[in-house]
Amino acid sequence: MDFKIAGFNNKSILGDITFSDSGSKVFALFVHGFKGFKDWGAHNLVAKYFADHGIDYVKFNFSHSGVPVDDPKDVTNLEDFANNTPVKELFDLEKVISYLKQEHEDSKIILIGHSRGGGISILQAERDKRVNALITWAAINDFSSLWKKEQEDEWKATGKIETFNARTKEYMPLNLILLQDYEENKESLDIKKAAEKLQKPWLIIHGDEDINVSLSVAEEFRWLNPKAKFELIKNANHVFGASHPYHGTILPDYLLTVCKESVRFIMSLSFLK
Repeated sequence: MDFKIAGFNNKSILGDITFSDSGSKVFALFVHGFKGFKDWGAHNLVAKYFADHGIDYVKFNFSHSGVPVDDPKDVTNLEDFANNTPVKELFDLEKVISYLKQEHEDSKIILIGHSRGGGISILQAERDKRVNALITWAAINDFSSLWKKEQEDEWKATGKIETFNARTKEYMPLNLILLQDYEENKESLDIKKAAEKLQKPWLIIHGDEDINVSLSVAEEFRWLNPKAKFELIKNANHVFGASHPYHGTILPDYLLTVCKESVRFIMSLSFLK
C-alpha cells in the first residue's frame, strides 16, 4: 500500500507499507540513509522478508531526499538533496510515525535506521514514546562525519560543497543550510548523547568490512549503551552486499543475515509476547 503525506515545508513524503498476513500490528519502520531512498537496491525484498515473517514493513522517502514523487527511481532532484538537513528529516520521521499511529492506533513501532538514517533513528527513538524499539544498520554517530572538516571554510565562503556519489559517478551539491543546521542544533542532534540515554531495546548491526562507517562507531555505541544487543556481520560492507540497481530475486547473503537477526530481535521483544 502506497501513501503520501506532507513533510517539511509541505513537501511530499512518499511511502509504502508491505503488510503481513499476521494481523499483529507490528511495524518495522525503515529510515533510509544519505543518498539512499526507499526503493534503493534490495529494499523491496527486505520488505517482503519482514512481511513473510509476520511484521508489517514501512519505508518512505524523506521530503528532501532528492527523489521526485512523480518518478521515485533515483536521486535526481539535486536542489532538494542539497537543501536536506537532519532537522528536516526528524520532522518528516515524526510525520510518518504520526500517520502510522493515526491509522493503526494500537500498533507497535520498531525503527530500523541505516547509516545516516540510523543516526536519525537513534535521536527519534530516545525522544519519542511512540517508538517501542530500535534497530540500527551501520549507523553513524555524528552528522559531521558526512563531510570533511577541512571543507567547512570553503562551504561558508561559497555556500556550497560537493559530495561524490561513487555509484553514479556524479558530484552532488550540499548547501550551507546543512552545516548551519548542524551547528545551530548540535545539542538536539547529538547522536552519542541520545545513544547513551536510550532506555528502549536496541539491536546494533554492523559489518566489519564497512569502509563508510567504521566498526569502531558500533563499538562506541556498545560502550555508551551496554544493554544494547550487537551483531557483527563478518565480511559485510556498508550496504551488506546490496547494490543499486539490484536485479536479483533473492536477498544478498549478508543482507539476509541482517534481516534474520532483525526479525529474531523483534520477535524476542517482551511487549510482543
